[in-house]
Parts: sequence; C-alpha cells; structure tokens
Amino acid sequence: MDILIAVDLQNDFITGALGNEQCAAAAENAAKYIRSFREKGGRIYATLDTHLENYLETREGKDLPVPHCIKGSRGHELTDEIKSALGEDYTPVEKNTFGSKDLPLIIKEDIGDGKIDSFILIGVCTDICVISNAMVLRAFFPEVPIRVAASCCGGVTPESHENALAAMKSCQIIVE
Repeated sequence: MDILIAVDLQNDFITGALGNEQCAAAAENAAKYIRSFREKGGRIYATLDTHLENYLETREGKDLPVPHCIKGSRGHELTDEIKSALGEDYTPVEKNTFGSKDLPLIIKEDIGDGKIDSFILIGVCTDICVISNAMVLRAFFPEVPIRVAASCCGGVTPESHENALAAMKSCQIIVE
C-alpha cells in the first residue's frame, strides 16, 4: 500500500503569515495530486503545524518571530482546497516540531503488519517540514521507498526548496 503524507498545507503557509507564491502554487498542485491519489487508493495522513498562544516564547518562536498556525485559528486550518481534496478519509496529525515524532507511530499502529509499498510526501515548506518528516520516516522505515513530488512542494525560497530536494536525494529519497 502507498501512503501519502500531506505536510502542513495550512492557510498560514499558503496565504497567511508565512505564505508565498511558491507555496500557493504547490498547494494547488497538491490538491490535484491528492484527488488523483484518492482514486488509486492508499492511506493519507495530513500533518498540521500546531502552536499555542505562547509561540513567541518557544525556541522556534525566538528564531522565527512570526506567530503562525496557532491552534484554533484560521491559519492553523488546512486550506479549503486541500480540505475538499482530502474529503473525510484521511488522518490528521498535529505536530509542534518540524518533523512529527508521532507520525511513524500512528502509521505503525494503523497499518499493523500491513506492507507499506512507499511513502509519498507533498507539502510545505520543503526546506523545513517536508525534509524533516522525510528524514523521520527514513529513520523509522529504513526499507520503505520514500518519494517526494517536487511540484507539490514549496519552500521558503525557490533556492531553499531546491537545496532541500538535493539534500533529500543524498539521503536516498526519490524526488519526482
């Protein structure tokens, strides 16, 4: 079975506090990709960058002093287009770190002894959370191929997006 991981396709990364043109284009492509993936079958997990009101007091908040994805805010929600593409058949995974510590555990619990054919990652930001989640999955599932759909990912800048894709290739992640 293939597993699609939609990383942080939330309002604050697309049109909100940290949004940019590249992430908006990636979200548009991601919605199409999700719809196509759903037709083929497989499981979908959607990570949600999740912060609390004290975000600026956290280590991340001190390094990136832009409140974003505050739980309960519109910025924390998946974009309407992504929600529509996902439908009801996906598993949301809130995370307060770049790479989700819980994602592999949730997948292992859901799949049990089932065979995972591959992971496919899409989402934002390529250079922060996409690469972090790819590496977490690599650590927990070393024998499962991991793919990244580059056109469905967007970075902080085009350069950092390309750098992250190159780094993932070095870690035997297939960039498509």
